[in-house]
Amino acid sequence: MKMRNEQLRKIILAGLFAAIIYIGISVFRIPIPAMVGKPFIHFGNSLAALAVIFLGFSYGTIAGAIGLGLFDILNGYADTSYFTILEVIVIALLMTGAMKLLKNYHGQYWIVIIAATAGIGKIGTSYLVSIGEAMIKGVSFNVAIVQAFLSLPATVINSISTIVIVSLLYVPIKKLMTRFNR
Repeated sequence: MKMRNEQLRKIILAGLFAAIIYIGISVFRIPIPAMVGKPFIHFGNSLAALAVIFLGFSYGTIAGAIGLGLFDILNGYADTSYFTILEVIVIALLMTGAMKLLKNYHGQYWIVIIAATAGIGKIGTSYLVSIGEAMIKGVSFNVAIVQAFLSLPATVINSISTIVIVSLLYVPIKKLMTRFNR
């Protein structure tokens, strides 16, 4: 019975995180001009990273994929929403790996390292996705590489904001999660 309650709790929290991620993108977004895609600054990546931290790989990835993917589907990015979901999976894998590597270290910089893993992972995945998007549109590989690189400013800003936001929100959310788990 206790395992069912734990699973139900995680499902509820995954749904809550998915909704918050969706709202975090919908309410606050600043478009950035780019050669490939339509990037913008938003809180979705930060909130998806927090979902992975607090819910673990499976439920955190589901929350991130639903929140970010649903936003894409409902806001004119449906044709590339599968890239977003793949990015969520890759970043969640990177974060989970980093958390496992640091399982015995919970110093004051633990959360910054985990958040930086998410941010750096996002830069890498966005670069690859931009190359893929450009090539799907018929651009040659060499040109796609350059265009993708020139389209990274929004991702770098989002990655820096992910490190800052995750680091700032970790302690308050951890306190809320502790109260919720009682």
